[in-house]
Amino acid sequence: MQEEINVLIQAQYPLIYLVTPEEERAERAIAMIAQRKSQQQRVFVWTVTHGIVEYGQSRHTTQHNTVSPEAAVQWVIQQKEPGIYIFKDLHPFIDAPATTRWLRDAMASFREEAKKSLKKSIIVMSPVQQIPIELEKEVVVLDFPLPNLKELNQVLSHQLDQSKTRRTTTETREKLLKAALGLTRDEAEKVYRKAYVKAGRLTEAEVDIVLSEKKQIIRRNGILDYIEEDETLDSIGGLEELKRWLKQRSNAFTERAREYGLPQPKGMLILGVPGCGKSLIAKTTSRLWGLPLLRLDMGRVYDGSMVGRSEANLRNALKTAESISPAILFIDELDKSFAGSSGSSDSDGGTSSRIFGSFLTWMQEKTSPVFVMATANRVERLPGEFLRKGRFDEIFFVDLPNTQERQQIFEIHLKKRRGDIDRFDIEQLAKVSEGFSGAEIEQAMVAAMYEAFAQDREFTQLDIIAAIKSTQPLSRTMTEQVAALRDWARQRARPAASSLAEYQRMEF
Repeated sequence: MQEEINVLIQAQYPLIYLVTPEEERAERAIAMIAQRKSQQQRVFVWTVTHGIVEYGQSRHTTQHNTVSPEAAVQWVIQQKEPGIYIFKDLHPFIDAPATTRWLRDAMASFREEAKKSLKKSIIVMSPVQQIPIELEKEVVVLDFPLPNLKELNQVLSHQLDQSKTRRTTTETREKLLKAALGLTRDEAEKVYRKAYVKAGRLTEAEVDIVLSEKKQIIRRNGILDYIEEDETLDSIGGLEELKRWLKQRSNAFTERAREYGLPQPKGMLILGVPGCGKSLIAKTTSRLWGLPLLRLDMGRVYDGSMVGRSEANLRNALKTAESISPAILFIDELDKSFAGSSGSSDSDGGTSSRIFGSFLTWMQEKTSPVFVMATANRVERLPGEFLRKGRFDEIFFVDLPNTQERQQIFEIHLKKRRGDIDRFDIEQLAKVSEGFSGAEIEQAMVAAMYEAFAQDREFTQLDIIAAIKSTQPLSRTMTEQVAALRDWARQRARPAASSLAEYQRMEF
C-alpha cells in the first residue's frame, strides 16, 4: 500500500481518499514516503480542532485561521512549495457546497502547478468513505490495510523486550502473531499487554488470551460475530453427499493443496427447507476445517444515519475477514439480506443496490482465502447474479429428511439427553414423523420431555409420539412453497443427501 500511495503522489494525483481507522500508522507511512529522495516534500496535517499543523510538531499547536475546512484548503492552494496535505476526518464537511467547491478549485490549481513541477497532493484520511458526486472523477480511493504478520512481529518483539521475556520458539511466536491477525496495530499492542499482565509472560499458553480479546474486538464492531461451535458433523443426521464434499476440502487451504495446483475454494450456497440443518452445517464446517467462523449480519450493515456509512460498514467487515484469513464468512438467510436490492432506489436511495453490487464484486475478485458460506430458504427472492456459476463453488439443496435420516436424527437427540436409548423404538418414531424437519423433531422431543417433567416422571415413546401428532410441520402448512423449492432445485442444485435417493424424493 505504501508503494501505491508513493506512485500516486509521484504521478501528481491531486486528491487521494485513504479509508482507515489507523491515523497514526497511516501518517507514519505517508511521512516515510515524503522523506524519500525522490520526493523531499513537507507533510502537513489538518484537523478541525487544530487547523493545519506540520507533521512532527506538537499536538498542542493550533493554527486558528485554518480550522475551518474551507480556509484550510484555501491555505493549501496559496502554498508555493511541494507538499502533502493530510485532512483528517473531513467526511462530515466534504458535502458542504463551499468545501466541495474549494476542493475542486484546489484540484485545478494543482494541475496548473504540476506543469511547473510543483507537486501537491491532498490526502483525505477517514474511517468512512464519503465522496460528493462533484469529486467522484477527481479522487482515487484506497483502503489502508490492517497490519500484516511482519508489522505485528514488530509489535510482539517490542512487547517481549518490554516484559523481558526470554526468547520464544518460532512456533510460539507464529501462533501469537496469527492470533492477532485482523487487529489494528494499537489493538495488537493492547492485547499483548493484557496477555502479559494476566499471565506474567507471553508463551503459547497465552494464545487463548489473545484470541479471546480478539473475539471481543471483532464483536464490538457490531457487524461481525465470532462464532464458536462445539458440535461436529456427526451431530447432523443425513446429508451424506454434502458432508463428503466438505470432508474432501478439509485441507483445501493448506500449502500442500497450492503445491498440488488446486485453487482456493470460494464458497458454497446451501438452499433448503427451514429447520433442516443448513446453519448447523455452516457452523460445524468451521471445526472440521480448523478455521475461524465469522458471521456477517447484513441487517447491521445498513445504517441510515450517514450517507456512505452502510457501504463503509460492509468494506470494514470484509477487510477484517480478509485480514484473519483463511477463515469462513457465514451469511445466514441470504435471501432476506439481499431480497430488495433490485428495487432499492425507490425505498432507500439505492443503498441496498450499492451494497449488493459491492458484495458481488468482492466475491468475484477476492484473492484472499475467505470461504463464503451462505444459506437461504426462499430461492425466488435471490437475485439471479448470486446463482450464476463462478460465484459459489457449489449450490446444495437440503430437503426434508427421509425415514433413514429421521432415525439418525432421533438417535442423535436421544443420545444427547439419555445414555440408554434401547427403550425407544426409533423406527416407529421415524415413521410417525413423516414430513418433519430436524428442528421440528428436536422440538417435539423437548415438548415430550416438558410434559413428563411436569408430571415428575421419565419421558417415554408415547410422549414423543403424542408431541409429534400435536404438531403441524412446515411441510404441511407450506406445501406449495416446499414443492416450488424442490422443483427449482431438481435441475439447478446438488442434493445434500445421497444423489439418487434425494432426486427420487424430490420427484414426489
